[in-house]
This record gives sequence, C-alpha cells and structure tokens, in this order.
Amino acid sequence: MDEKRYVKTVARKIRCNGKRKKEIERQLLTDIRMRENQGERLEEIIARMGAAEEIADGFNENIPAQEQKRYTRNKLMKIVVPVILTMLCLGLFVYWRFPKSVNIEQSKYFDKDRVEAAMRETVELLDAEDYAALQENAIPQMQTLLNAETRADMRNSLSDDWGERKQFGTVYMVELIQGNRHFAVGEVTVTYENVSVTYRLTYDENMRFAGIYVR
Repeated sequence: MDEKRYVKTVARKIRCNGKRKKEIERQLLTDIRMRENQGERLEEIIARMGAAEEIADGFNENIPAQEQKRYTRNKLMKIVVPVILTMLCLGLFVYWRFPKSVNIEQSKYFDKDRVEAAMRETVELLDAEDYAALQENAIPQMQTLLNAETRADMRNSLSDDWGERKQFGTVYMVELIQGNRHFAVGEVTVTYENVSVTYRLTYDENMRFAGIYVR
C-alpha cells in the first residue's frame, strides 16, 4: 500500500465535510513524506501511525457531533437518492409498458360505431366459417389461428351444439394503451339456440383483427 492509498483509506472513515477531509489528507501526506525524507520506510511509518480505523477515530473525536451527523446524512442520501431514482425510473417503465385502459369515446384512434360494426362482422364471419375473409383483415399472428380446427376447439370448449345465432347483446369496449401501441377491446354476449357466448375481440390501430377470447 502506498502513502496515498493509506491516506485515502483513513479519510474515508472520517466523518466530516469535504473541505476538512482534504485538509486532513494533506496533513497526513505531508507528515508521511517528511518521515520518508528522514529515511524511514513507509511500512515502518504506517506501523507506527496505526491502522486506518484508529487514526480516523482519533480525528472523529475532535469533529463536532453536528458535523458528523450532517456527514452521515449526506452519505446516506448519496445511497438513497440513486436507489429512489432507479425505482422511480423502473416504476415509470412498468407504467409505460403495463396496459392502461381509457374510455373509447375519448379515443383519438378508434370510432365506437366502427369498432362495434367490426365486432359484429367478426362474429358473423366466424359463424359462417369464412376464414379467408377473417385472415384478410387480421394481424399476421392471428392469421394462422383462424382456421376450422381452432374454431372447432373454441366451440367445443363451451358446447358441442351451439345452434343458430339469435341475437347480439350490448357491446362494451375500451381502448387499451401498451407502450406506444393502441388497441380497441370489446366484449359482447351473443345468444345462440343452445348457449350464450361472450366474445372478447381485439383490434389494432388499423382495425385489424388482433385477438379473440370466448367464454
């Protein structure tokens, strides 16, 4: 360990303001170099001066308690503030990424009547098993799911015999915002001869079919 590192180790353990700490460092360095100029080896000097903790304790005994408290508080703030800022940034990122819903009537991206018409059309195309038309207006990830096999699995999960469609219920919808993306999500209960099915249908900003869930 050279003299500068030794002095820095001592200074880190002294609870005082920066100006006083620099002055103590200068004093210690001057003392050590003076002894070296007199022929003493650094190892001997450090051994005589003692461990860094012991020297720092000696200085701390002569530093006012108020200044030591202020030093401790400032040191704690240097640790706490970055943590708080990191958590705040993380919270903002999560808030930005986590879906948020807004009233679709206030949306700048979707028209309520247009979304409702799209939902009715989607249900009608599903009932007619017109997968080509559904795929034409769907996002790529949905296109592979719009087929007879998926439709059969969806139907059978509720009932093996839905019967003919009778009527559409009230449509409920919101706009979901996730990051920079906007989606219209609507729910409607459709009554068939033998079962009532609630569709949750999702459309992207371009009104492309982007998701379906039934119960």
